[in-house]
This record gives sequence, C-alpha cells and structure tokens, in this order.
Amino acid sequence: MYVVLEAGGMQFIARENETLVIPKIKNEVGEKVTFDKILLYKNDEEIIVGKPYLNNVKVEAEVIAHKKLPKVVVFKFKRRKNYKRTKGHRQPVTEIKITGITKE
Repeated sequence: MYVVLEAGGMQFIARENETLVIPKIKNEVGEKVTFDKILLYKNDEEIIVGKPYLNNVKVEAEVIAHKKLPKVVVFKFKRRKNYKRTKGHRQPVTEIKITGITKE
C-alpha cells in the first residue's frame, strides 16, 4: 500500500515505515505530523485518485531530523571583463518517518 502526498509544493510516494526527505517544515524533532493533501491512494484491491485531493485519507509521520542538502555552487563570469562571482547554497530539509496511513 502506498500514497502520493504533497508537501512543500512537491509530490512524494510514501509507504508505511519508510523515511522521506521533504522540504523543511516547522515542527520539532520527535513531533507527530499529519499530511492531508493526498493525491493518490493504492492498496491491493483498489486505486483511488483525488480531484485534486482525497478527503478521507490521512498520512501520519514523525519528524526524525532537520538537516541540509549538499552545497550547490553557482559560478558566474563574463569573459575578458574581470567579472567572477561565486555563491553557495545549502537547501534545508526535514527527514520524516511515515508511521501510519489511514483511510476512513
């Protein structure tokens, strides 16, 4: 059984007892989080697709850690003009563990 959920403007496939890395959320480590923007639900017998979301399916998860992705370096230059700029960026993310998928 799995669901497709929306978090931070992105879509993720979530199965029970799996960990996901999603864009940063404001919950503390160890807190429970409920996702209600579910786009698709699939188990052994049925597939349900939302229009756009499913109202009767919820995903519960626990926040494991807040961390940052590896650095992305942005380098700009213009030839023969002595113009060089280097910037780095590390995107903050949250690691969650899916604890339950409930269908009402």
